Amino acid sequence: MARTKEFDRDAALAGALDVFWTKGYEGASTDDLLKGMKIGRQSMYDTFGDKQSLFLESLRCYHKLDNKNFFDHLGDNPSPLEVLHGFLAIFTRRSAEENARGCMGINATTAFGNAKPEVTALARSTATSVETMLAGLIESAKARGELAKTLDATVAASFLYATLQGLTVRAQAGASRDELAKVADFAMKALSAM
Repeated sequence: MARTKEFDRDAALAGALDVFWTKGYEGASTDDLLKGMKIGRQSMYDTFGDKQSLFLESLRCYHKLDNKNFFDHLGDNPSPLEVLHGFLAIFTRRSAEENARGCMGINATTAFGNAKPEVTALARSTATSVETMLAGLIESAKARGELAKTLDATVAASFLYATLQGLTVRAQAGASRDELAKVADFAMKALSAM
């Protein structure tokens, strides 16, 4: 009986995440995944299961990483309104290659729709955590007089999150930084005018 080759599970998963993030679920072949993970076919199946199971684990990993990057981005800026603007303007600071990769969460929702409850649950969980954080920033901006006291923070947070998703798709489609910046600026002006 052949001895199972040992490998770094986290590194293999990071390799799979990179492939799925770059090529999407449908575009990623098993050979692409094996090459990216630097493991053999049997090791992949024994450790992660089939392609769909591997994708779901990669997607969970992506959401954790995405949320961490998002919350790290908030930093120590004293103005909640500036933090919100920075949130929308993230695509103007990223490279064209990073923008072309888009959002694995949006891509997963597009690929599976509501057919996969696990994907839907992950998307909802991410949206809830980000929108809750955005609503908190909006409430802080209202308290500081940066936004109108009558502004509904929950609706405004949903608006900003939906705008970010639209910007993500535009960035992935190759929109210029200038185009993306104009939309982010417009969204902030709209928020301030509410």
